[in-house]
Amino acid sequence: MNALLHGRLTGLLALGAVIAVLPAFLPNNFYLDIAILAGFNAVVCVGLNLLIGYAGQISLGHAGFFGIGAYASGVLVGSYGWPPVLALLAGAVFVGLLAFLVAKPILRLKGHYLAMATLGIGIIVSIVLRTESGLTGGPDGMMVEPFRIFGVELYGEKVWYWVVGVFLLGVVWLSLNLIDSPMGRALRAVHGSEVAAEVVGVDTARFKVLVFVLSAVFASVAGSLFAHYTGLITPAKADFFKSIELVTMVVFGGMASTFGAVVGAVVLTLLPQALTVFQDYQQIVLGGILMATMVFMPKGLLPTLAALVPARRRA
Repeated sequence: MNALLHGRLTGLLALGAVIAVLPAFLPNNFYLDIAILAGFNAVVCVGLNLLIGYAGQISLGHAGFFGIGAYASGVLVGSYGWPPVLALLAGAVFVGLLAFLVAKPILRLKGHYLAMATLGIGIIVSIVLRTESGLTGGPDGMMVEPFRIFGVELYGEKVWYWVVGVFLLGVVWLSLNLIDSPMGRALRAVHGSEVAAEVVGVDTARFKVLVFVLSAVFASVAGSLFAHYTGLITPAKADFFKSIELVTMVVFGGMASTFGAVVGAVVLTLLPQALTVFQDYQQIVLGGILMATMVFMPKGLLPTLAALVPARRRA
């Protein structure tokens, strides 16, 4: 256990070091922008990994929570003059309550029934955002006011890079602590066997709802900050394809691996940019890479690579 905790601490320090030194190797704001987008995706994937990787509960609608958070900030700040911090918190509370209400019935389902139910949630959110044009701007989206805190406006890629970097570190730290807590052990028990977990006294329904709400709140806060950073949000950020993209990042990086979720989000955010040299064949090459990874690295990218590193001999 001490070795495991040491490894997680080392990983957290390594992530912090990468975030700290990375700007020195990024030549311009375009690359900073890509790094920021990767950070937002990583935050959502860390939360989604708690749900999928540790609790074993699939969700194909998490982009809906990301979109609600984004539009909550956009509408409350732009149309009603709320302070951005208060709008962000209000969006997170609303998403948390919504996730709690829908989690109670749908998490009783299993397998493809659960997948279809979560997919339905995402589709409903996407439809509402597209049709309520008077409030959300419809398919064209809406402009979002800059993020201000204590009268100071967060502006520019360099500032936002550090905001997102610190946010990601905080989410990863929280996730690692949760995994080592009684709740984390309960989630792993639920993933292994719900029946066995209930036999030993684990309230499986309660823990599944809690992790679903927590992962939804992570997505909401990321969506709010994303909206303020980009200054423009559209319903595309809450649709089915975005949800599939997020799940793919988690699976690609390695389920039940917090750092794997970060790696998966970063790689699949950067990879499409690197594959632009293939022009019309970009999506075909990307699909081929994903299939090859799943065939030869079924546990995900990071766990497979970590298994190749010789373990230290125990003292």
